[in-house]
Amino acid sequence: MTKLFTLFLLCTCCLSAHAALDPGQVLQLANEDSSVKVAAIQKMTEAADPDAARVLKAMADGQLFLSANKVVVIDGDKAFDASTGEPIKMPGNPDSITVNNRIRGELANALAALSLFDKDVGVRLASAQELQTRVSPDLVPVLARALAKETDNAVKALLKMAHAQANLGNADPAARLAAVRVLSGSSSPNIRSALLPLTDKAKEPDNKVRYGAISAVKAIDGRLELTENLARVFSGLSLGSILLLAALGLAITYGVMGVINMAHGELLMVGAYSAYAVQSIFRNYFPNAIDWYLPAAIPVAFFAAALVGVVMERTVIRWLYGRALETLLATWGLSLVLIQAARIVFGAQNVEVSNPSWMSGGIELMPNLLLPWNRLVIIGFALFVLLLVWVLMNKTRLGMFVRAVTQNRAMAGCVGVPTSRIDTMAFGLGAGIAGLGGLALSQISNVGPDMGQGYIVDSFMVVVVGGVGQLAGAVWAALGLGIFTKLLEGWAGAVIAKIAVLVFIIVFIQKRPQGIFALKGRVIE
Repeated sequence: MTKLFTLFLLCTCCLSAHAALDPGQVLQLANEDSSVKVAAIQKMTEAADPDAARVLKAMADGQLFLSANKVVVIDGDKAFDASTGEPIKMPGNPDSITVNNRIRGELANALAALSLFDKDVGVRLASAQELQTRVSPDLVPVLARALAKETDNAVKALLKMAHAQANLGNADPAARLAAVRVLSGSSSPNIRSALLPLTDKAKEPDNKVRYGAISAVKAIDGRLELTENLARVFSGLSLGSILLLAALGLAITYGVMGVINMAHGELLMVGAYSAYAVQSIFRNYFPNAIDWYLPAAIPVAFFAAALVGVVMERTVIRWLYGRALETLLATWGLSLVLIQAARIVFGAQNVEVSNPSWMSGGIELMPNLLLPWNRLVIIGFALFVLLLVWVLMNKTRLGMFVRAVTQNRAMAGCVGVPTSRIDTMAFGLGAGIAGLGGLALSQISNVGPDMGQGYIVDSFMVVVVGGVGQLAGAVWAALGLGIFTKLLEGWAGAVIAKIAVLVFIIVFIQKRPQGIFALKGRVIE
């Protein structure tokens, strides 16, 4: 007897679950009037029924049809009663239910709201994030219910914001004022846009709510300005790291040999094309390891650019030492040769060098402040290369010879330093570092034959401002110019920023010709 009673209860529960949706309400989803459809969607959302989510999802996917004054779900070769979810015979000629943009937006909101009751925290978090950008006042009861049941702190914080946004359209001024106070602690541009209409007297008659909205918008504007400045500083650090990699090699070659190498930008191009070549090899022969093409390209970029630099020094530059103007003209000609060679080998169009998957995405510190992984990796890579160069220049025999030649070439030669060989090795080292700069640049910029032209002038500015042959000066100058340029671009535009930077450098060089860190030695003094 007990077993029969238990079976009866189970059957009753199943039947009530299938009958949870009102057929008349479901039929309103097929009404030709969009307002009637919207009202039906809102009522089904308020019920927070899993069956409602099933029907609305089918409607959003275009699987909801009308047949014989009855709404059905057709999924492939199967048909179901929309109200009960039970399988039915495939209807003959069902009519599709029109879903316009307005209905599509309502469905997206409704499905996001219904997903707030999912058992999976990840699903609830994604739904709460989706509701941050679009939420209607009709979702207030559903959001309040979800907020009361939520246990995860991250989801709960997002739900509070969504609930407050929904209450901005509440008829009660006290509810609107409470919502404004909650939203005033946000840093989101979307929430600022939602609060902005409440600052207008024509749209918000209540003075307390209006003044609260004005204060909230001002507070959000202050935080947005702060995050924008932080984003500019980060962008400046990223630009400075590229300038540092480009200028490190130039600081070595210009400091040791006094050569004005106008082909230094093309050595960046060699490194970038090396990354492209290694990526192509991995795509063709090691597709399963494509994410690791970038580490494999590091030595290739360095040695390819270093080899080009050695050939340049041995064939052309070594005959022009002591004649700065002639080295400038000769290396400018070499830059044209390298650009044309790249066009012949790789084509005149830009080539695609994609980021590995582990460099995709970023870290979101604030709603409008995202630090991309590719730029973070480039900054770390630049610091790593800087450390290696510092160790090489200060802790090795080659570095000692380079420093000796930089300070006093004649005396270094007299005590047995092979200055000619040091010139070649230093030029190759500087070219190789430029190749690493091109490798880094390929991850954030287009790779093409002319890509190095935009960095040669900035690289020389870094070397001159930092002090010829000084690594510390190159670091301070590169990062300083990068941050200074990006901050000025945000306030005055790119053209004005470029002019201001050039004027600053001219004035700085007039006051301190030897740069931030001047070389020390008897000859210099």
